[in-house]
Amino acid sequence: MHFDLLNKKDTKAIDALINAYGGARAINDKVVAMRDYDTRKKIASGKGFGRTLEEAEGYVKGFAKVEDFVSKEGIKVTKKGVCTTQVSGFQGASVTLDCIRRIAENPEILFPTEMISVVALTEDYVYSGDLLATLAMAENILGASKFCSTNLVTTAWPEERFAKVEKTTGEKFDRRDLGGGLSQLILKNMGTPFGNLGGVEVGDSNHLIYLDGVTRAALETGANFFLNPSWSTIVAACYYGREIPAISFKISMLLSAQNAIQFRMLMNIFKEYLRDDGTMPIYEINIGNAASPETFMQCARDLKESGIQGVSLAAHIRINPDLGIEGFNWTENAHKVLDGGFDITIKYESDGTSRPYDTMETYFLPDQERKEKSELIGDVIYHKCIRCDKDAKEIMRRGHEVRFAKIAHKG
Repeated sequence: MHFDLLNKKDTKAIDALINAYGGARAINDKVVAMRDYDTRKKIASGKGFGRTLEEAEGYVKGFAKVEDFVSKEGIKVTKKGVCTTQVSGFQGASVTLDCIRRIAENPEILFPTEMISVVALTEDYVYSGDLLATLAMAENILGASKFCSTNLVTTAWPEERFAKVEKTTGEKFDRRDLGGGLSQLILKNMGTPFGNLGGVEVGDSNHLIYLDGVTRAALETGANFFLNPSWSTIVAACYYGREIPAISFKISMLLSAQNAIQFRMLMNIFKEYLRDDGTMPIYEINIGNAASPETFMQCARDLKESGIQGVSLAAHIRINPDLGIEGFNWTENAHKVLDGGFDITIKYESDGTSRPYDTMETYFLPDQERKEKSELIGDVIYHKCIRCDKDAKEIMRRGHEVRFAKIAHKG
């Protein structure tokens, strides 16, 4: 016996949401158009972020280059196993600019190619130009291959947005009135966005609220890569994204695969929504912190045998002190994975030194407080980049290819 993960009522609601924004092709085309730097810079400048982008353009001119490091140390790629660099915590435009400024003062750091932000997609962040300017710096100026944004179902939105999704989809959403025209979904388990591990609880049909937030942010800014925290949102995103190739998703470590059994459960979801070319809307799976390098490699084998194309596997190398066990360090495990001939994305939630604001709690600061503390948070990301750079260079010395942002290359 086989049960469809989404029934006709579920798919009808998602289709209605997509059609409310003009349909899959229109969404895809608009997202692609909004990724052009000139377009982004013009809009961001009109919203007060012109100077931010100009400063970033100046700072990156002196960034370190991979070719210089390779020449200096006589680096050669002699082994299988490709490493992709990723750093988390780029919390908006002011924080990102501060980190860029600090790196400009340290000409040794090779900038990572994937960046993660855990800023809720609030009205201010999405529509003020903050997210747009952040993406312009990350993807257009730095040349990051991926910038992951985070949509939490607990984000407070204008009541009219919830009402519109209800009218469009025919579903109802249990929410509270926060005053000032804002509403918020009610969580039943732990009751707070932070206590709920960043939004793992997605009850009833709340995956539609998740998809609506993703769609609006993508259309407004060209954001095209989103963190996906829950089983139902993964299923919904796989269906939603089949005809919108410009948008992809990262499966969060907070759900993710702590073992190969859970990983295979994910692949059973994936096979339901594969595109004709064997690709799917999921770009990356963050293997859980509890997994051993042997489990990581087994997941990589299973993925290869599945025939699913274009999916990368990531592992946390260092984590925030309030996210997991003290002293967490997966560096040697990453070496084992690479030496086994498997690719890995090395992700840094921390540099491993428990700095102030190097916490999960920092990810949930209100917009204004986050901006006020941009230098403190920027310092944290700067040290994550230092740690990533040191580890990545050691991996290069060991004979593996390592991927950095375009700004870290000549030409």
